[in-house]
Amino acid sequence: MKKISIFLLCSICILVACSRNENKQVKKKSPKKESLVEIHNGIFTEYYPGKKQKKFQGEQDENGQRQGKWTFYGPEGLELSTTHYEHGIRHGHSIVKYPNGAIHYYGEYNMDQQIGIWKSYDMQGNLTEEKDYGQK
Repeated sequence: MKKISIFLLCSICILVACSRNENKQVKKKSPKKESLVEIHNGIFTEYYPGKKQKKFQGEQDENGQRQGKWTFYGPEGLELSTTHYEHGIRHGHSIVKYPNGAIHYYGEYNMDQQIGIWKSYDMQGNLTEEKDYGQK
């Protein structure tokens, strides 16, 4: 009976030790998460995975909100949109492009409200819509 008890105790110890080693190996194999955001001198830059191409870039105010010109880039590096901000609120000109570089639409914001004439185009550059939001 004593031999069986010692055998069971040793078996349990071996199983516990093995399971601890397996857990440690799994943790070591976990890849380090890639940081895709950098902020230097008030300029926010977000990258696509691999960090070879910018996704967003623009200035931030003292509270970390969007300020000034912000640009969005496609995975190939083409500028797809530019919008101006004041303390996190769209304020100023905005332009959005198709992936082929043609203008999709553009207009102006005043404190996050569309104002003035906004124009939309198809992918070939033909005007498809013109809408006047007036002045606010």
